[in-house]
Amino acid sequence: MNSRPLKIGIACFPLIGGSGILATALGSELARRGHEVYFFSYAQPVRLDLPQDNLHFHRVDVAQNPLFPSPDYTLPLAVKMAEVARAQQLDVFHVHYAVPHALAACLASQMLGPSAPRIVTTLHGTDTTLLGQDPDYRMAIEHALVHSDAVTAVSESLRNQTQEIFRLKRPIKVIPNFFTPNKPKRSREEVRRDLGLTDEFLVLHMSSLRSVKRIDLLLKTIAKVKSRERVRLFILAGGPFDPYEPLLDQLGIRDVVIVRQNTAVVDEYLQAADAGLYTSEYESFGLSILETMFYGKPVVAFDVGGIPEVIGDSCPLYPFGDTAAAAAALDGLIESPAQVRELGERSRLRTIEKFSADRILPQYEALYRRVISRKLHRAGLEPATQ
Repeated sequence: MNSRPLKIGIACFPLIGGSGILATALGSELARRGHEVYFFSYAQPVRLDLPQDNLHFHRVDVAQNPLFPSPDYTLPLAVKMAEVARAQQLDVFHVHYAVPHALAACLASQMLGPSAPRIVTTLHGTDTTLLGQDPDYRMAIEHALVHSDAVTAVSESLRNQTQEIFRLKRPIKVIPNFFTPNKPKRSREEVRRDLGLTDEFLVLHMSSLRSVKRIDLLLKTIAKVKSRERVRLFILAGGPFDPYEPLLDQLGIRDVVIVRQNTAVVDEYLQAADAGLYTSEYESFGLSILETMFYGKPVVAFDVGGIPEVIGDSCPLYPFGDTAAAAAALDGLIESPAQVRELGERSRLRTIEKFSADRILPQYEALYRRVISRKLHRAGLEPATQ
């Protein structure tokens, strides 16, 4: 039992965001380790590289039945998960976000009865920080968490916040995000030349551009950099940048900012950057920060949420909203290539030590086997493991 490959169903959003990126990377790494992995989503996740051995994708069509006043995704997702689980005899549903994925897994489990896969729910932040505050969703999230066989969170900060908001009696296991870099297809020089750069200091920001990312503070920080003629801000945007266009002119930084939207391959841009800048008002983890650190780039960010758990003592952090301090930090990096190398190397070493796939994947595998063992124990098939 402890050595056989597992059959794991993963439900996630397919978009450029922390949950979808982590779920995709997790599934790909599990498949490389010999497990059979089945993805469920309404579109192929943007970083899911197919075909790949042991990796399968099942598209879920959003229902447009004229009987209903609005499209439905949760029920078709539950049906698809149940169908595949029955046909393939899945061991585990690993769902990312309680709504709608854990709820769909609960429905699928009820359809399947005793043979249903175990449910592992991973919280990434929005379940707690946004939907958890909404009375229209709160009870549904609580139901999904209570009926999961295991719940994980990507940081201590998120675990503590979730337990405080939902007052859960059950344990939540912290398993951090990880990042497996891909070999860039273009050199640093080629990418920078394509961006129209010569020797400018390239500051990278990657995010969904949701309101919590505080793109207004990002742009205001760049506007306060004293060495503005030597800096460029490169934004890899997972959402529309249009709402922030007027601010570029108000701050007089239009010629300093470069935007690329919905880019799935980030490695070559990480390689081309000199530093990362992140100005969120809250991050449950900060996967983009981790990716930036993996490429040996120093990060300038605010001391909020789970960011300190990621950065550790590799780089200084600044009080939320202190754009002057963040800008001064960037000026210091621009003036000191030695500091860039030192902080970047400390960042890279921390990610290898704390957040590599080899360190994180075994934690998920052990968790899967633990919940499966409990299921078999209840069925009288195998002694439970501690």
